[in-house]
Amino acid sequence: MQKQLTQQPQHSLTPDEQMIAEIATAIESLLFVSGRSLERAELRKLLAIDEESLTQGLQMLEHDLERHRRGIRLQRLGEQLQLVTAPENARYVAALLGLPMSAKLTTAALETLAVITYRQPVTRAQIEAIRGVNSDRALVSLIQHGLVAEIGRAQTVGRPSLFATTPEFLQQFGLTKLDELPCVPGTPPGSPVDPVIET
Repeated sequence: MQKQLTQQPQHSLTPDEQMIAEIATAIESLLFVSGRSLERAELRKLLAIDEESLTQGLQMLEHDLERHRRGIRLQRLGEQLQLVTAPENARYVAALLGLPMSAKLTTAALETLAVITYRQPVTRAQIEAIRGVNSDRALVSLIQHGLVAEIGRAQTVGRPSLFATTPEFLQQFGLTKLDELPCVPGTPPGSPVDPVIET
């Protein structure tokens, strides 16, 4: 008796879903070949699409990468987007590149990083007011490790420098966006916030 092969019905995409799927794959290709983060505006221009289509394409790409447990993730930091390796594969990537698995941060540096992470963008004076001690050395250490960067100037007297975390921070801590940070009691709702900054 010959077995009959039955073909599984395939879910066909609507024209809108097909368009979003094409946008998602185009975004993945652009981020892959760029080798750097790209701004949302740059992607909209390259793909000749509106913000809503870009957002839907990014959501589909992010969902597909996570659902299929791929070796890369979509990382978001403000308006910047980048493909990064999945955090669960860090040891393999570190072995290939001959990198140490971890860098040692002092307690002061970790405290400073926590303040910046949850209050960003923040000035040196604000960091020191929260910690109650001078944070110069800790801040320099975080900048040298690439976890924190100066991102602009505050619109206050003296125009002090503003500091925020970097894409490297997200990667080191296995995050794809700041929204994945655990909530800490006492932080403002929706924190961290992205205010308008003059660079």
